[in-house]
Amino acid sequence: MPEPDSSQWLFTPEELLQTPSIMDGFSVESEREGRAKGVNFITQVGIMLKLPQYTLATASVFLHRFFVRHSMSEKHGGVHYYTIAATSLYLATKVEENVRAMKPLVIACCRIAQKNPVLEIDEQSKEYWKWRDAILTNEDMLLEALCFDLSVRPPYIDLYDQLVALKQKDNKKVRNVSWAFISDSCLTTMCLRYTPAEISAAAVYFAARSCGVKYPDGEGGRPWWDEMGVSLRDIRRACNDMADFYENTVLKRTSENEYARTPEAGEELLDHEEMLAEAKAQETRQTREKREGSAGSEDSQNSEASELKVARVLREGSIDGEGTREKLPLLDGKGAANGTGTPKRKPAWERSSSENPPSSPPAKRQRTAEVEALAEAAVATKEVEEVVQGEGGGSSSRQQEGGTGEEGEEEGEVVD
Repeated sequence: MPEPDSSQWLFTPEELLQTPSIMDGFSVESEREGRAKGVNFITQVGIMLKLPQYTLATASVFLHRFFVRHSMSEKHGGVHYYTIAATSLYLATKVEENVRAMKPLVIACCRIAQKNPVLEIDEQSKEYWKWRDAILTNEDMLLEALCFDLSVRPPYIDLYDQLVALKQKDNKKVRNVSWAFISDSCLTTMCLRYTPAEISAAAVYFAARSCGVKYPDGEGGRPWWDEMGVSLRDIRRACNDMADFYENTVLKRTSENEYARTPEAGEELLDHEEMLAEAKAQETRQTREKREGSAGSEDSQNSEASELKVARVLREGSIDGEGTREKLPLLDGKGAANGTGTPKRKPAWERSSSENPPSSPPAKRQRTAEVEALAEAAVATKEVEEVVQGEGGGSSSRQQEGGTGEEGEEEGEVVD
């Protein structure tokens, strides 16, 4: 295991209650809030610049160490935490060899400070030069406050070694919870109270309690924390500190004045990652609604088209005036076509049930039955009409014959 950092950067809780900011009139909550806002500023700018988490963690350590020896109160000659956050990030990019040019860094700081991620910044604007001069001016002050001790070991390195030793490297849930614990610890002063190995061990312990995982003991039945060279008391104390932070977080976001201009006013920062996630979720919802609406219209159009097609089939396959069904483009019962090559099918009333396709769907068989019923009704109606017409013709002929006889008798009487 790596040796802990120098003792000059490890403090007791009582010592952290006597920082220059608190001595200048800041309350403990206000001082912690300023630190958390500064780290949040570093995180948002780092996301915009696509910097790795190691660099962001190093910058947060620089910020916490700076405010151990300098004040946040600008009235007493202190420096605003946003300014030191930008300077710490600029120095961390050079220390971790993830250097970014001054222009994109300044533009990102202006956008995050004004809570407008798409803000257009001109290189000749007053805002641009104010941030550029502030970063370059405070870099020397930051180096002096750090005593030029730029060697920082992020807890993520120890976390990987511990997960490998505990055979949890492939456990995605434990790995993600541990990583999130360390990332959230950057918002607190844990880097001033615990070594990187203790913070990573607390993250592993927290992940085990959250995920319900039991780690195996080491050689000789020794607990896993003894194998890592940390004490269970420090691990539980670090977990309790993070539990207090989660329960009483200082980063409370409000929807009022979302795009306030000056960062010196101490307003809340809009979480850039959360804002992008919300915009993406809203765009996804709109796309899903459009897709569902188009799908519904297509379904209605398809249903209307199918209804029209059924109606056309029923109309074209209905009984004509002569009591016969029109020819349909289907083969007859034996699967053969007529001599002209045009498929021919027997009328519905002449086909047996065995000739009907057994694999027809229920709706199609029902329509076929309706057509056959209409055909039978039409045939019966025609037969009745023929019978009625026949009876009417006989009576009329008999009436005509009778009328001729009477006329003949009358004529005969007249002749007689």
